[in-house]
Amino acid sequence: MSSNDLIFGINGPVVTIKETKSFSMNEMVHVGDAHLIGEVIGITDRFTTIQVYENTTGLRPGEPVFTTGHPMSVTLGPGILSNIYDGIERPLKLIEKKSGAFIEKGINIAALDDEKEWDVTILAKVGDKIVTGDVYATCPETSLILHKCMVPPGISGEVVTAAPSGKYRVNDTVVELRDELGKTHKLSLCHVWPIRQPRPFEKRIPIDRPLLTGQRVIDTLFPIAKGGTAAIPGGFGTGKTMTQHQLAKWCDADIIVYIGCGERGNEMTDVLMEFPELKDPRTGEPLMKRTVLIANTSDMPVAAREASIYTGITIAEYFRDMGYDVAVIADSTSRWAEALREMSGRLEEMPGEEGYPAYLSSRLAQFYERAGCVECLGSDGRRGSLTAIGAVSPPGGDTSEPVSQATMRIVKVFWGLDAGLAYARHFPAINWLNSYSLYLTNLKGWYDKTLGKEFLQHRERAMAVLQEESELQEIVKLVGQDSLSAPDRLTLETARMIREDFLQQNAFIDVDNYSTYNRQRFLLGIILKYDELCREALEIGADTGALFSIEARSRIGRAKSIAENEYEAAYKLILSDMTAQIESAKTGGDEL
Repeated sequence: MSSNDLIFGINGPVVTIKETKSFSMNEMVHVGDAHLIGEVIGITDRFTTIQVYENTTGLRPGEPVFTTGHPMSVTLGPGILSNIYDGIERPLKLIEKKSGAFIEKGINIAALDDEKEWDVTILAKVGDKIVTGDVYATCPETSLILHKCMVPPGISGEVVTAAPSGKYRVNDTVVELRDELGKTHKLSLCHVWPIRQPRPFEKRIPIDRPLLTGQRVIDTLFPIAKGGTAAIPGGFGTGKTMTQHQLAKWCDADIIVYIGCGERGNEMTDVLMEFPELKDPRTGEPLMKRTVLIANTSDMPVAAREASIYTGITIAEYFRDMGYDVAVIADSTSRWAEALREMSGRLEEMPGEEGYPAYLSSRLAQFYERAGCVECLGSDGRRGSLTAIGAVSPPGGDTSEPVSQATMRIVKVFWGLDAGLAYARHFPAINWLNSYSLYLTNLKGWYDKTLGKEFLQHRERAMAVLQEESELQEIVKLVGQDSLSAPDRLTLETARMIREDFLQQNAFIDVDNYSTYNRQRFLLGIILKYDELCREALEIGADTGALFSIEARSRIGRAKSIAENEYEAAYKLILSDMTAQIESAKTGGDEL
């Protein structure tokens, strides 16, 4: 690291150097005597422009800028899971021990613990021909995840030395291979990768499996596929962060990468305090054993907020390449876009709509397009997926603003949050009339095979009932509910059951904050069977009051609180009793 270049100008996090040819585009640099971390973002024949990822207070013209010769990168290896990083992959737990509650300027701590020894199994043998993506060593990173050390992209050859299995640190050389040109490459347990460059894969493969979240409104009505993209837009107080917390806790991805991008400090504190205490619903182990947290609060340097998105998705791609299903949850992309806008203004670029840079849409697309279901590089044909879920925080809840509109053009699932539902304590506050999922066709084969063909039919029927309810409510506002026909009153009752007894969940009750697909299928089937039987009864003159007041109706309302190991028998009993009670009401109608 060397420098003969001096700072010429400073404008917030933007630093310029005059008349130099020492730097290359996107190169990582160290700025000033404090060695602040920065990245080259613009080069002309007169000026080099650098964005600094730390607070530039006290930085002065004339201080040196040091080159590193490599782009802004993250270190990938065992030790990432269970960790909490800032936006440029600095471990916050270690920073706290070294500098206290506030991050010191220029502090430089390795992303991975280079002193910890890992129990490594060496798979490569001398004489083996290995190519990019092949796994040459493994180690149990946590009790839930086996870390696979893969040959970095661009490297292949014959193994000339291989260490025996045993305990090694992340920077210890465990395998050496010689490529076709005779060059020897030393492979340790880790390698670095540029955050703005997508990691390569063999090919994309069709998306055909849903990501189970345990949230009924998502899984049944608006599912997202593994490898898909989704947006959660909503104004202040509509529950974006809470919904994303639920997804991070309960979705059936192998790895969770949660990016707190520009969020309020108290919300990130809740995440950092809560996640280490959570139990994985599938294994009973701490959830942090398969989670990476990237904390970048709203008071942190704006440039690091812009980088945090790329840091998170690069880490996610790394685990995807091991063959895992990974979910990236970004909260929120609006704060990230605001960072782009601020940086663009300091660079004096031509502003686009509402001051956002003209390249806002392309940057959003670059992020979401890194999601997908892929066949990984390597000889063993691994399959991995990366699901990207981003929150959008439109000012005043107006989704016509640029970030929301650009996101909606890219993602295939839209979970529109509703302030009215949130204030009514309906959780998740996802509006079933504004939301959509474009993955139903991709997932139809999985649904038909796993849950039966009637599942999607029930989903379509439920959506139709909710739509009919919306139309009937307009009539009720004008002339009152008593003017409606009996079938229309039944539609309102069925819709209320779907909303309150099925879609609404209680995040604070263990039995209801997570719902399996089988349980969802049972519960929705009971509600729609009630609607079907009641319509048959109404055709022969049964009384609506009698149908709405049957004893099984109240039991349906309490069905979602039945214990997990008891619900199947209980649901079958409710269905049987409901059928008999409606039949009795039907007989009473005949006698009338």
